[in-house]
Parts: sequence; structure tokens; C-alpha cells
Amino acid sequence: MAMADSKSREAVTKAMAKAKAPSPMVSPRDGRSRLISSACGLLLFDAVLTAIIIARVPYTKIDWDAYMSQVTGFLAGERNYAEIHGDTGPLVYPAGFLYIYSGIQYITGGAVFPAQILFGVLYVINLGLVLLIYIRAQAVPWWALSLLCLSKRIHSIFVLRLFNDCVATTLMHASVALMQQQHWHLALTVFSAAVSVKMNVLLLAPPVLLLLLKSLTVWGVLTSLGCAAILQVLVGMPFLLTYPMEYFSRAFNLGRVFIHFWSVNFKFVPEDFFISKPFALSLLILHLGFLFVFAQYKWCRHEGGILRACGPQNVREEPKKSDLNVVDKFLRSVQSLSANRIQPADLFRLCCYVLSNYFHILH
Repeated sequence: MAMADSKSREAVTKAMAKAKAPSPMVSPRDGRSRLISSACGLLLFDAVLTAIIIARVPYTKIDWDAYMSQVTGFLAGERNYAEIHGDTGPLVYPAGFLYIYSGIQYITGGAVFPAQILFGVLYVINLGLVLLIYIRAQAVPWWALSLLCLSKRIHSIFVLRLFNDCVATTLMHASVALMQQQHWHLALTVFSAAVSVKMNVLLLAPPVLLLLLKSLTVWGVLTSLGCAAILQVLVGMPFLLTYPMEYFSRAFNLGRVFIHFWSVNFKFVPEDFFISKPFALSLLILHLGFLFVFAQYKWCRHEGGILRACGPQNVREEPKKSDLNVVDKFLRSVQSLSANRIQPADLFRLCCYVLSNYFHILH
């Protein structure tokens, strides 16, 4: 009887030890393979979905005619930005927009349907770049990549509205992918090309500058920024040599007042307050404040804050090289979901991502 009790106790002990033993973790290589397989399937699925949207959903006429009118004026020889107009008003985008949409007009003949097909291809390219960024960073589990394909708004912007945001965003994502590979000079050149299409890409400038400072020597930072500046000069050269003030005041107008009717996030704000200077100034202060808080306590917490991270004691004599580069670390700090274990805080964060994407789907 004692022997039986002893054996049963041993069996229970072994069972408990087996239950407490950590489950085998998915290896980084297996996790990466799963991400790649998921990404390929999602690209194929979304390509078919985008084709169906183009075929079935009516095109929304907003800015396309204005774009074509502005391009026509440019191709006719007009170099004064104050004299280039479209149906929705004067031209307010940098010169890269004119070059790219001139090419689009040449390919499509200014017709909407061929342009939708072209932008459908651009959408798939952009999605591929975003998936590549997530795969390299390994910041989310494989199933979370499917959320990238579910936004009604993004599909609409690309293939139903043909906005220049599509070109600018694709170039910006290409720049981030290049940063992950630490091709900084080329990355900054592509980033500058995105800015030359639409100025709102400059919203990414503060974290990009921080990544440069954390990755390169002072000379590397200066030459990378120099590449970006040279591209802007080359792109704007036809206008800078003729009407420079008109070009700067229209293409890079930081004081432009937006129309309340087209607002998405601030519909609840009364129009009089929306177009007021105090509202614009308060948003700017909030934006800069949040940037500082994230830089101080999240992005540069290991260095002791933003001031120490950018101080002379952290100036590099040689560019930093590591298996996990600073861009991937930055992306993981923004989205710290694990492919194997999801902590309660991460689960809450994931729920926020899902809900925000769901609201985009319903929009």
C-alpha cells in the first residue's frame, strides 16, 4: 500500500512538473516564416478585393479633375504657382506632385478608370511595403497583419478618390523600409521625394531625425539631411529660378486654414472655433508636447531622456551596427506585442488597434 502511495505521489509530482514546464517558444525563424506566409496570402487576397472594389464601387469625384487641370497648366508652360489653379482652388502641393501626376496623365490620358487600375497597383505595392516593415520588425503576431487589409477608408483613398496622399504615403513607407536596412542616405532621399508630393509627410520628421541621431555620426546625419535638401532643390528648380516666393508660399504654406467640411477627426468642433488661430495653436502645442513626452519617456528612456540622447556624450565616432537596428527597436517600442506571449497591457493595446480599425471600416 505504501508502495502504491509512493508511486502515485511520484506520478502526481511528474504531472505537476510537466504542467509547470514552459511551453516551447516559437523560434524567430519560424515566426518570421509564418509572417511571410501570412503576408503573401494577404497580398493576394487584397489584390482581388481591390479589383472588386474598382469594378463594383462607384468612383468618388473630389480632386481628380483639379489635379488634371493643375497638371495641364504646368505642362502648358506655367511656372508661377500663384497662377496654377484647379477646380477646387490654387495649387498647394510641392513640385513633385506635378511631375508624378503629369506621368499619370500621360499613362491614363486623364481618364478615371485607367487611373483607378494604376492606383490599385500602387495600393498593393504600398501594402507590400507595410507588411515588409512589420515582418522585419516582428512587432505583431502573424494574425494581426490581417487588420491591415480591412480599412474601408484606405481602399477608398487609393482607388475611389485617387488622392496624392497615396503616392506620398507609398514613398514614405519605402523610406521606412530602407531605414530598417540602414540605407540612411537613400532613405532620406526617398523621404524627401514623399515630402515633394505632399507636405504632411513632414509630420514624421521629428522621429526620423531622432533615429538619425541615434544611428549615425554627426557627419552621417548632415550628409543624409543634405541628400534630402538637394532633392528638394532639384525638384523645385524650374519654379525657384522663376517665381521662388510664389513657390515657397504656396507649396509649403504652414499657415493654411483647412475647410471644416472635409474634416474627419474634428467634426464635433464648431466651425468658427475650428478655423480659429487659438485652435490651431493649441493643436500644435499638444502635438509638440506629446512628441516630447514620447521621446523623453519612451523612445529615449534607455539613454536617460531626449536631451542626453542628443547630447555630445552620445555622439558616435562610428555608425552603430547591430543585429536589431535602431528602427526595428523604435517600431517595437511603439508596438510592443509579442508573437508568443500577450500581456494584459498588450491585450488592451491590441483591443484599441482593433477597435480603431473597426471604426475605419465603418466610416
